[in-house]
Amino acid sequence: MNATTSSSGKRRWPPRVLLIVVLLLIAAWQAPRFFPVGGDAKAALPVEVTPELLKQGEYLARAGDCAACHSAPGGQPFAGGLAIASPIGNIYSSNITPDADTGIGQWSYGDFERAVRRGVSHSGKPLYPAMPFPSYARISDADIAALYAYFIHGVAPVKQANRGSDIPWPLSLRWPLAYWRVLFAPSVESLAKLPQAGDPVVARGAYLVEGLGHCGACHTPRALTLQEKSLSDGADKLFLSGGAADNWIAPSLRGNVASGIGKIDEAHIAEFLKSGRTADTAAFGGMADVVQHSTQYLSDADLTAIARYLKTLAPTHEETAGSDDGAIAKALYAAQPPNEGARLYLDNCATCHRTHGQGYEATYPALAGNPAVNGADPTSLLHLVLNGSAMPSTQAAPTAFAMPAFGARLSDAEVAEVVSFVRASWGNSAGPVDAAQVHKLRAALPPPGPVYSQYDPRNPAQP
Repeated sequence: MNATTSSSGKRRWPPRVLLIVVLLLIAAWQAPRFFPVGGDAKAALPVEVTPELLKQGEYLARAGDCAACHSAPGGQPFAGGLAIASPIGNIYSSNITPDADTGIGQWSYGDFERAVRRGVSHSGKPLYPAMPFPSYARISDADIAALYAYFIHGVAPVKQANRGSDIPWPLSLRWPLAYWRVLFAPSVESLAKLPQAGDPVVARGAYLVEGLGHCGACHTPRALTLQEKSLSDGADKLFLSGGAADNWIAPSLRGNVASGIGKIDEAHIAEFLKSGRTADTAAFGGMADVVQHSTQYLSDADLTAIARYLKTLAPTHEETAGSDDGAIAKALYAAQPPNEGARLYLDNCATCHRTHGQGYEATYPALAGNPAVNGADPTSLLHLVLNGSAMPSTQAAPTAFAMPAFGARLSDAEVAEVVSFVRASWGNSAGPVDAAQVHKLRAALPPPGPVYSQYDPRNPAQP
């Protein structure tokens, strides 16, 4: 069937073609109604609500970092309203307090289970994958029951209406997300059949990392269709090989010795997750939020399990750890910078990170041998220089040392010079940065604000 031409010279499609197109669109719109979702929306909580169950649910909510996304800055815990950036517009997290009108107070256990593990809201609409239900599909039945009990019976209700997304029509239509879920999200039933690792500690770590902790949401690369390229460790070595979120680079958590955690032992990984810092590194950006809201509250046994599991992940490729001949440190110490980047470092950075790039133990991170410095993408380093960041204030390490913002002080070219110097000094071997990269990132970042956290870890009412 060919298009016809009207008297005005415009091409017109025959009515039959238009009818077929309309019917196909209707079929595509209605087909997701018949996609299997699983679960039972009418199911009741299968266990009795006890103080022990509520305590377990609170712990699991911490492990899942629920507060970080479902609490807006300055808002009430779990009342939603946090803007989550996506390539097509902002999505705002929902109110998950037990308020009957604006929260989940009228949700059944089945509604909750389907939303968390299957990506379907209590109204039957698909959820945006900003909710990490592909990872949460791994959460056990017992833990889902504890989480539901906690959010319904252990969280204070807050009346706060949910906010619609900023995504424009027709991209805001929800029904195409049902196709995304079928294509990219694993079913709860299929995951229940997976064999467990032989070492129970490693198995527990895998459960926390791949499931409740949803570490891959940031640390795994995504495809053009926005799904994580891998949800668990496999031969492709893509899982936890590094990702990007909110103008930060989440580094590889695999065994790469320069750009991953190959040189970091199990004890130091656990220490980092508990306190937000070690002798030579510190959490920044999104990871500071994770430590502050989530991992600092985990038991030592679970932190060890996470660390042990991460140490089983093979490197994506062979790397050689850099060696420092001391020449740069000597030149800086003698106030004889060999280039413009070194001069800028001496003027702006050396007071804290020192001329040998080793920083001060548990206070200012080392730049020498730092995986965030040696990664292929310098975005996080540029972000830190332009806008600064603060360590999390944790129960184990309450002092929140901060990196100030240098964006107003240094030009694009100067930021590129000093970051390029850092990435090539003290045994680091990462590539240079140009001013165009800095300019592009500066334009995407909000104006720098205070970097010191107001969070008080002694106040349990705060998320």
